[in-house]
Amino acid sequence: LLMLKFCTLLQYAAYYTHLEDERWEAKIVKQTGNNIRLSINSPASAVIGLYGLSVTTSSLKGEATATHNSSKNIVMLFNPWCEEDTVFMDDEDERNEYVLNDTGRIYYGTEKQIGARTWNFGQFHEGILDACLFILEKSDMPPSGRGDPVNVVRVISAMINAQDDFGVLIGNWSGDYSDGVSPAAWSSSVEILKKYHSTNGTPVSYGQCWVFSGVTTSVLRCLGIPARSVTNFQSAHDTDVSLTTDVYFDANMEPIDYLNSDSVWNFHVWNDCWMARPDLPPGNGGWQAVDSTPQETSQGTFRCGPASVSAIRSGQVYLKHDTPFVFAEVNSDKIYWQKNLDGTFSQIYSEKKAVGHNISTKAVGSDERADITHLYKHQEGSEEERIAVETASRYGSKPDVYSVPMAEDVSVEVKMEGEGPRMGVDAKLSILVKNQSPHPRQTTLHSQVAVMYYTGVLKGTIKKEEIPVELLPNEGWLSTRG
Repeated sequence: LLMLKFCTLLQYAAYYTHLEDERWEAKIVKQTGNNIRLSINSPASAVIGLYGLSVTTSSLKGEATATHNSSKNIVMLFNPWCEEDTVFMDDEDERNEYVLNDTGRIYYGTEKQIGARTWNFGQFHEGILDACLFILEKSDMPPSGRGDPVNVVRVISAMINAQDDFGVLIGNWSGDYSDGVSPAAWSSSVEILKKYHSTNGTPVSYGQCWVFSGVTTSVLRCLGIPARSVTNFQSAHDTDVSLTTDVYFDANMEPIDYLNSDSVWNFHVWNDCWMARPDLPPGNGGWQAVDSTPQETSQGTFRCGPASVSAIRSGQVYLKHDTPFVFAEVNSDKIYWQKNLDGTFSQIYSEKKAVGHNISTKAVGSDERADITHLYKHQEGSEEERIAVETASRYGSKPDVYSVPMAEDVSVEVKMEGEGPRMGVDAKLSILVKNQSPHPRQTTLHSQVAVMYYTGVLKGTIKKEEIPVELLPNEGWLSTRG
């Protein structure tokens, strides 16, 4: 509880003609007998949270004093309507959407079949503000840090998951939710937040990425930080900070399972939040990526962000917080490595457009889907996009990954008929291998069909083939599989 005590200040308050910005001040605006009405001004940098108000008055000679303690607590929030506040958002329609709208849409599925679920953020529902303040208190974040939205967002990112701090939600991807609620059954943050608060901080079962994101949107909007849920299709999970999605094979082109820890999820949902970033070079304010789904630790805690979306787009992954991880999710190349006889690995193939498709959020003022891929990366294959990828890689665990030129004159293209695989229907695909060089090429086509969870985790292999292909100059080879 933060107490504000106005003592001798009130003796002079009546002489103020107006209240100044950027400092605490009080002014007597009306006095009738023993009743005094005060106007209190707070700086835009004031810490957020629960305040108490205690007013002490005294006679001009200081002989008699009286103290009044307000029976009502005061809650201080970030203010996106205030130009001096770090979270200021100047577009009224966007403020209405990203702060005041208490319902929204969260996208899921695949890039070919994008689904949408309606979500009740409920940030103005009775009890939700108390729950959000409870989360801040439970985080043990010192009050001095609550004036900076970067700190607050980072703490909220950690507190929405229960991984290491008994936060709001327990993640579960096992398929067994018998002792809790299935992640797919949630459609609102209200029940989750109220249950967490009413049980004095007992983590709620269970959540997956869209649930973590929905709850994060609710908490940030409730605290006055503009926020939205964002879905990335073909979302990479980089486990070794290489800024690439790596697939390893042995000398016989068999997958090396213990090295293949990177994965690509069908979709992954996180959040954008809006704020200036005075702690970063100019130009990196605006939307910041934050992810509450527990995937990798950041400074020892399962959290992610806030990472400047502008920095992600340009490959400036050396800027905090957790920019490399989000960059890899949306713009890493998928690189295939083969083990050499001396134990080293050589690149044998790379896919430059394998991850980061149809990045989606609800449009402002409607239930339409807005594609915001262009905010996260330049046009795929453009010179700017390639520069961003190579810039980012220099700060990863494989800084020389793009330093060796590779022959790329044999291309492989895989196409699915229609809209792709559907439940209960046969899937047919065609594989086109083409030699784009003026010389003959001998290649081996390795194909594998497997069942995969949307998170990129393999369930089991259905079919596996190894086909030798000999190609004359500029010749193509086509195979159809079903």
